[in-house]
Amino acid sequence: MTAPVRFPRFFVTSPAPCPYLPGKTERKVFTELKGPHAEELNDALGRIGFRRSQTVAYRPSCADCRACISVRVVAGEFAPSSTQKRNIKRNRDIVATECRPWATAEQFELLQKYLGARHPGGGMAAMDEIDYADMVEHTSVSSYVIEYREPSVDGKPGRLIGACLTDRQGDGLSMIYSFYDPDHEIRTGLGNYIILDHIRRAGREGLPYVYLGYWVEGSQRMQYKVRYRPLEKLGPGGWQRFSDDEQAALIAAAVRPRSAVPGVEGGSKDGTPGGQHQYKIA
Repeated sequence: MTAPVRFPRFFVTSPAPCPYLPGKTERKVFTELKGPHAEELNDALGRIGFRRSQTVAYRPSCADCRACISVRVVAGEFAPSSTQKRNIKRNRDIVATECRPWATAEQFELLQKYLGARHPGGGMAAMDEIDYADMVEHTSVSSYVIEYREPSVDGKPGRLIGACLTDRQGDGLSMIYSFYDPDHEIRTGLGNYIILDHIRRAGREGLPYVYLGYWVEGSQRMQYKVRYRPLEKLGPGGWQRFSDDEQAALIAAAVRPRSAVPGVEGGSKDGTPGGQHQYKIA
């Protein structure tokens, strides 16, 4: 006699101010990722727009708003733009290494520098080393940290200039959280380079997608995601590809000068992990 299938229990967070759209309230539906089938559950939920935060899978479930849209790059068909080609060429000497999900002081120091420059008012700004270790190490699925370093000198590892906590799902790579040196003396576009490297890795491994999390039209700090073609979005009818004209218009809007202070985005970053206090089960 086969054992009965255990379906996950889902819960809803308390309403809180939306970090993306002023005047809106956010709410999330979530479930725990635990037990022998956590990997399969995370894969299945990832395909319908859930994101992972430690041992929890969540997605927006707001009462009066559907602005958060899951997006993913079709890795096997990705065609870099001329700007992206220059980025790849400019940073081709960066040394990228897959590491086990183990937090280091060097990573945390870089994260603090990144948050202070790019997201000074975000929910992660008050993270300490223990919080960061929880974010990286508390996982029940296949995860790793990809470190991006300057070329080695005298046989020693080069300076850490970027990192990304990544999940390897059955159909792609899910970028949980990335950060980098925002004030590097000569390298620009490090955040974009990390995405480009994930697209290359997915293609090399035969994985069809790179999951970029949520995109919100009208939220400036999420518009970089529309620059990767082809891009798919999750809607009521399933995953659908942006049309060429639609994506071209979004890219044109994304490159317009910002009214805010350049380089300082504030607020939370999409897919911000941690903050486990919001996922309380009564």
